[in-house]
Amino acid sequence: MSTLVGGHSDQATERSAPPRWVKVLDQTRCIGCHACTTACKSENDVPVGVSRTYVKSVEVGRFPQARRVFQVTRCNQCEDAPCVAACPTAAMHKRPDGIVDFDKAICIGCKACIAACPYDAIFINPEDHSAEKCNFCAHRLEMGLEPACVVVCPTRAILVGDLNDPSSRVAQVVQREPVAVRRPEKHTRPGVYYKGAHQAILDPLAAERPSGGIFAWAQMPTGPGVVNSGHPRDHGRPTSSAAAVVSYDVAHALPWGWRVSLYTWTKGVAAGAYLAPVLLAVFGYLSWSSVLVRYVGPLVGLALLALTGLLLVWDLKHPLRFYLIFTKHQWRSWLVRGAVVLNLYGAVLVADLAISLAGSSSAHVALAGPGVPVAVMAAVYTAYLFAQARGRDLWQSPVLGPHLAVEALLGGAGALLPAAAALYPSALHPLEVLVAGSAAVHLLLRAAETTSLHPTAHARLAAREMTHGRYALFFWAGALAIAVGVLAPFVGWWAGVVALAGLFPHEHSYVQAAQAVPLA
Repeated sequence: MSTLVGGHSDQATERSAPPRWVKVLDQTRCIGCHACTTACKSENDVPVGVSRTYVKSVEVGRFPQARRVFQVTRCNQCEDAPCVAACPTAAMHKRPDGIVDFDKAICIGCKACIAACPYDAIFINPEDHSAEKCNFCAHRLEMGLEPACVVVCPTRAILVGDLNDPSSRVAQVVQREPVAVRRPEKHTRPGVYYKGAHQAILDPLAAERPSGGIFAWAQMPTGPGVVNSGHPRDHGRPTSSAAAVVSYDVAHALPWGWRVSLYTWTKGVAAGAYLAPVLLAVFGYLSWSSVLVRYVGPLVGLALLALTGLLLVWDLKHPLRFYLIFTKHQWRSWLVRGAVVLNLYGAVLVADLAISLAGSSSAHVALAGPGVPVAVMAAVYTAYLFAQARGRDLWQSPVLGPHLAVEALLGGAGALLPAAAALYPSALHPLEVLVAGSAAVHLLLRAAETTSLHPTAHARLAAREMTHGRYALFFWAGALAIAVGVLAPFVGWWAGVVALAGLFPHEHSYVQAAQAVPLA
C-alpha cells in the first residue's frame, strides 16, 4: 500500500485549518485501462452492476484524423454539494476536510441525492439498498494512505491532495496549469479537476449532431427505468463523431419513477379538494354550510393525503426508516420541509372535519385564514423539492410553483364534481367553471414551457423527450383529456373527471422526461 504523496506538507500539518481534499484527473495520461474502477470495487466491496467510478471513452475527430479520449467519472466532492442539501437525514454529509461522505445507517433510500447530483455520481447499492458513491477512500486517507484508484493507476493520471497546502502537487496543478471542472454553471464548486480533458467528455451534450443541430449524449444501457442512450441504434438518427460511449455497462436508472409521478397527482388533488370549495365559498359561489365545504372536501383531501404518504414511503428503498425524516431531519432538505407541510395540512383537514361535526360555520371561515396558505404550500412545495435537483434543468422553472397551484385547483375541483352531482347540484356550475379555467391556464403554461427557447441543451432535450420522445404518448393523451375539461361548463361535469384523470399521465411525462437526459 502506498502512503499519501503530496497530501500535507509540514507547514500544512501545523495549520489549524482542516485540509481540502481534491483530485486532479490528468486525461492526457489516462489510457482507459479501468484499473481505477476495479480497484475501487475491490477496496469498497462495490457490487456488480454499479460503480463508484467508471471510465468513458469518446471518439473525436473524423477519419483519418480520429482519436479516442477518456474521462474518469466519479463524485465531484462539491464544496456546495446539492446531494447534502437534498438529503433529508444528513446521510449524505460534508466532512470538515471537504469530502462528501455518506452514512448508510441513516439512509432511507429516498433517492433525493441521486436526483440532486448534476454529475450522475450516486447510486443505490443493490445489496444494502442505501445510497453510495466515491468518498475519496476516506478510510485510507485517515490512515495516511492514498485512495485505491491512485495506487493502481499505471500512468499516475490520478492525483489526490490538499488544495489548501500550496506545496502539494494538486494545489500546484490547479493553481498553475489549465484545468477544467464539469458543469461549472451549476455553481457547485467541484473538488475534482480535469487536466487536458476534451469538451466532448466533460459535457455529454457538447457535440451537435450534423443534421438539425440536435445534441448527442452518452450511450447508456436501455431498458425499463434506464436512461435512453440517444444513440442512432435507438433513434435512427445520424450522430456526430464525438458521441460518447461508456466503455462497459454502467446502469443509470431514473431515480424517481411512476410512484413520484403519482405522488405529485395525489398531493395536488388532496390540496385542491380543500382549496376549491373554500375559495368558491370565499367568493360567494358556495355556502359555508354546504356539504362540499363541510365534509366532502376535507374527506377527499384526507384520503388523497393518506395515499400520498403511502406512495412516499413505498418509494423509499428503506421504507421502515421513514421515521428518520422526523428524528434525524436535515432542515435544508425539501423532503423534510414537505413532510412538515403535509402534516400541517393533515391537521387543517382534521380540524375542519371537527368543526363540521361541531356545527360551527363561522369556525370554517376562521380556519380558512391559516388553512388556505397551508393547502397552497402543500400543493407547491414540490417545486422547491424539484429545484434542489440542480442537474434536471427542466425543473428549474420559476413558474413551476404557480403551475402546481393551478393543477391543484384543477384536480380538486374535478374530484368534487361527482359528489356535487349526487349531493349538491347547485355547486356543479361553479366547479365546472373552475375546472375549465384551471385546465385552460394549465395548458397555456405547459405550452409556453414546451415551446419556449430553453436556456440549456439539457432542458431542450428533456422538453423534446416529453413531447416527441418516449413520454409523448403520456403527454399528448393527458393534454387531450385536460382539454376536454375546458368544455366542462358546456358538456357536463363528466368532462372535469376526464381532465382529472388526464392530469396524471401529463404529470408523469413531465416528471420522467426531466430525468431522461444523461448527466455523465
